[in-house]
Amino acid sequence: MSVTAVEELGLRFVGRLRLGEPMSRHTSWHVGGPADLYFEPRDRADLADFLRALPPEVPLHWLGLGSNLLVRDGGLRGAVIATHGALSRLERSGEVGVYCEAGVPCARIARQCGRWGIGPAEFFAGIPGTLGGALAMNAGAFGGETWPHVQAVEVIDRAGAVRTRGASEYHYSYRHIDPPAAQEWFLSATLGFARLEAVEGDSIRDLLVRRKQTQPIGEWSCGSVFTNPPGDHAARLIEAAGLKGERLGGAQVSEKHANFIINGGGATAADLERLIEHVQQTVERRHGIRLQTEVRIVGEAA
Repeated sequence: MSVTAVEELGLRFVGRLRLGEPMSRHTSWHVGGPADLYFEPRDRADLADFLRALPPEVPLHWLGLGSNLLVRDGGLRGAVIATHGALSRLERSGEVGVYCEAGVPCARIARQCGRWGIGPAEFFAGIPGTLGGALAMNAGAFGGETWPHVQAVEVIDRAGAVRTRGASEYHYSYRHIDPPAAQEWFLSATLGFARLEAVEGDSIRDLLVRRKQTQPIGEWSCGSVFTNPPGDHAARLIEAAGLKGERLGGAQVSEKHANFIINGGGATAADLERLIEHVQQTVERRHGIRLQTEVRIVGEAA
C-alpha cells in the first residue's frame, strides 16, 4: 500500500485510524507486534466506507476482544478492524429471540438472556470473546455452542455491501463453520432460545463459580488453546503427558487447567507459540494424538 494511499485514508478517517498500533494492547495474551493499520469505526456506515476505501489487495483482520488470538511479534500486515465499540446492539427479537451485533461480548448475552428469562444461553458466559468471534468458530462452553441457536446473520463484504443469510446457508461442526462465501464478515445474528422457568441468573452464577474454580481467571491467557479430540479432552492429554506447569521463556502451561497457557508478564508471542508447539509434539509422542489449536495464530515473526 502506497504512502499516498495511507495518507488519504488517515485524512478521511481521522481519529479512527491509527498506524503501527501495537496489538499487545488489544489481545488477552498482551503480546503482539504492530498492525499496519488499526481502524475503530464509529458505526456500520463508517465501517462500510472504510471497506470501500481500502485498496482490495490490503489484507483484513477482524478483532473483537482479542481472546483466542495470538499475534506474532513482527505484527500484522494490512488492516485490523475493531468491532467491539461500533457493533454493540443487543435487543429482543420477538418473545424468545435475540438480535445481537458482532461486537457484543458473549458474557453480556448470557446476562441479558438471564434477565429476559430465555435460554439456554448461560454457556455464553464461559466464552471470553464477542459474538462475531463465536460465530466465526462456533465457540462453546459448558456443553453449549453458538450455531444451534443461530436463525439468521447479517454479513458485510469488501465492497461494504450488507446482506442477510439464513443459518441453513452455513454448515457447522465442533469449533468450525463452512461459510457460503469467502470475504464476508459477520455484523450480527438473530438467535433463538426458549422461555425458561429458572430463577434469573442462578445458573450463570453457578457456571461462573465453576469456571473460576477450574480455570486461571484473571491471568493473561487466550482461553482454551486446543480443541478437544474426539472422545477425549485436550487438558487430560496434556496433564497426562506431564506438561502441567511446563514453561518456555515467559509462557507457562497453567497449573490450574492444562488447556490454558498463560503469560506471566514477560512472555513474547514467540514464547507462547514455541510452548504451543512443544505441547503438540509431546502429546503426539506420548499419546499418538496431534492436538489442533483453537487459538488463531496470525502475523509475522519478529
